[in-house]
Order: sequence, then C-alpha cells, then structure tokens
Amino acid sequence: MDRLSNTVRPYAWGSTTAIPALLGTAPTGEPQAEMWMGAHPGAPSRIARPQSATDTTHTTDATTPAEHPLTDVIAADPEGELGAATVARFGPRLPFLLKLLAAGSPLSLQVHPDLDQAREGYADEEARGIPIDAPHRTYKDANHKPELICALTPFDGLCGFRRPTEAADAMEALGVDSLKPYVDLLRAQPEEAALREVLTAILTADPAEMADTVAEAAAACERLGGAHAPYARIAHNYPGDPGVLAAMLLNYVQLQPGEALFLGAGVPHAYLDGLGVEIMANSDNVLRCGLTPKHIDVPELLRIVRFEATEPGVLRPEASPSGEERYETPVDEFALSRYTLASGAAPAELTAPTPQILLCTAGTVRVGELDLTPGQSVYVPAAEAVEATGSGTLFRATVAAGAA
Repeated sequence: MDRLSNTVRPYAWGSTTAIPALLGTAPTGEPQAEMWMGAHPGAPSRIARPQSATDTTHTTDATTPAEHPLTDVIAADPEGELGAATVARFGPRLPFLLKLLAAGSPLSLQVHPDLDQAREGYADEEARGIPIDAPHRTYKDANHKPELICALTPFDGLCGFRRPTEAADAMEALGVDSLKPYVDLLRAQPEEAALREVLTAILTADPAEMADTVAEAAAACERLGGAHAPYARIAHNYPGDPGVLAAMLLNYVQLQPGEALFLGAGVPHAYLDGLGVEIMANSDNVLRCGLTPKHIDVPELLRIVRFEATEPGVLRPEASPSGEERYETPVDEFALSRYTLASGAAPAELTAPTPQILLCTAGTVRVGELDLTPGQSVYVPAAEAVEATGSGTLFRATVAAGAA
C-alpha cells in the first residue's frame, strides 16, 4: 500500500476553513474546495514508489523513491494494480474518484447523463470536431458520472424535483407578479409537462427581464426567511442568475453527519454548504442548468433531465457483522463504506480483490504500517492484504463487489 499525496482544488465556491480544520493546518485565506484522491488525469494522487525493482532512475537515492502520479503507476501494470476483473470491466483505469468536498457557497446547479447518453454525446461532439477544451463542449468523455456525497458536518443541498404544487406554493408566496405564469403552469399541467415547461421558460427567458425577476424574488425570500432563506442565500451568491428560480423547483435537503445522498443520471442537484466525502465515477460530464457563468446547453439539458418529482432519498449506512457500514448504491464503478474503530478492538480486515483508497476523517487509524490522521489517505492495490486498527473513522472507497 502507499500513502497518497493529494491535490486541493481552489474553486471559488470552496470553504476557506473546512479542509484546513480537518487536516489541522492553518487556512491560507484562499478557497479550498476539493481534495482529490485517485487517478483522475487532471490531478492524480501521487505515491512514493520505485516503478520496478530494477528501475532506479526515478529515485533520489538508494532508499528514497520519488513520487509518481497514480495514473502512471496504474498504466505500468493495470492488472497488478487494479485486478484482472476490474480491468476487464472498466479498462486499465481506476473507475472511481474520491474527494473531500468543502462548500462555502453554492455550487452550480447541474445534472449528469446516463452511460448511453454520454457515449452518444461524446461521439457526436468528436464527429463535429469540437475541441475537448472548448467552453461550449458538453461531453468531456464517454462515461457517466453517478456520485454519492456523505456528510462529515451538517450539509445543505438541493436534490431532485419536488412536487410542482409545492414549487408553485413557494413561488406564489413571494408575491412577484412576473412569477405568476410559472405558478399557473405548475398548477395546471401534468407533473412532467409542468416541470419541463417551467424549467425551459426560466432558462430561455430574456436575460434582462429574468435578472429583474430574480432580484424581486431574492428580496422577497430575504424578507420571508424560513423555508425561503436558502434561496436568498443562493441569490446573494448568484445575483440575477435564472438558476435561483430553477433551484426553487428542487427539494432542499439538510444532511446530518453520516447521512448521504446518491445522485443518479438525470437528477438535477446542487451542493450549498458543508464538508463531505464524495465518490463518483471517474468522469467530467456535467450539464449545468444555472448558478454559473459557464455555458448552458439548454437543448441537450432538456434531453438529459428526468422531469419527475422524487423524494431526496437520504441514505444511512447499513451495518454488517464485520463492522463495515456500507452506503448502498446501484452502480458498479464504486462502493463507499466506513469503519468506526475503537482502541483495543480486533483489527478490521480490509483485504479485497479490487483496488481501494482508505481515508481517515477522525482520530488516528493505523493501516498496515502507516498511521493516518484526519485527511490522510492510502492507496491499496487489488488483493493486497490490509487491516486497520486504532481509534477513529476510516472511509473505504473501492469498486462495487458485483462489478469485479
């Protein structure tokens, strides 16, 4: 196994204090939004390991290996690192990405495609010759991006459409005349048609008129408070953005530590505030529908979004006799679980046929010969024997058992 050196991404919406507080380091004053753990080509974790027993070209001396990107280590021996079953199912790459996510202000309102949609969209944009880094490019790869966020602190977010009548009540209470057409649509139409027509109208409205409507709605949300307070906070960060109204179509969710949300294909969502452990399929495919200055591909978005009211579906871990608490999800690329370890207890046996990333979030945990404190993590190749002891909390990210 190998201790990971990880990159922290400084996105503007990130908290300036949450990740430093977990790591026990001083804040820099700059946002620290996400710490990535895995083999994403944009910011792969690094490990200190010679590439082979005979290759000493990457060492600083006979005993101190230099750090290598985990992407390179896996590419040099995919089956040795990932296991033959994982390579056969997903190819020679780690199929998941693990993160610490610290939201200090709302992220963009977004949705992810399913696997068929991602493959079709990627092939279409490749055929049309759209550069992969073009601002209007929608599909960065041919993979889907289901994800799970598990709260480490109280965590606020938006997840899935609420009932159209509930959204109509929330908008009507604002007393904004320009919202009346949306209210009428939400009350008069069947569910799917109501949500589709209102979201389409919001995203295609005249920008100047929409900015005025959002300003009036934001002032009313500020005045009313209560259930409208989250939307006032969103509007404060994104003045005039139509996504403020789109957000009112969604369920508002407050997670307590240990609770989680699963975001499947077609489900609009946004994270608003809090620190959590996030795991996702290794993909960059995001379609935005507000709360962002970035490109919004409205026709493609309307093809991807599932226009149906849903309950947020808060997940709580399911305990097993081994002490592993699993967050059950319907995807193959990843599985997330946690262990709460106590001093003097029997070691937790973690050996698996799949690759793993183990992340400490509380206390001090010993994994093999390595001691981990909050925010520290290790990479464990497939089938390598490993157990954990100590007193603290350890999250385990791996490939779903049924996929390997």
